[in-house]
Amino acid sequence: MPNIKSAKKRVLVSRKANANNKSQKSELRTLLKKANAENADSAAILTAAKKVDRAATKGLIHKNKAARIKSRLAKKPTA
Repeated sequence: MPNIKSAKKRVLVSRKANANNKSQKSELRTLLKKANAENADSAAILTAAKKVDRAATKGLIHKNKAARIKSRLAKKPTA
């Protein structure tokens, strides 16, 4: 643990941010798995696309990766 007050705060803040990012990425992966399933409906695909956009806006994933994921989702036939 650091000795300087600002360094202590950075450790706490970064831990909190890391936990939040991990949770968001996990949720994103889950939604993408549901959207890529054989029997995925259009609602699941739309929800996943929205989540991908949000993740790219917040810097969780790169904007080009978000575009690639959304493109693949759009090509999927809906059930």
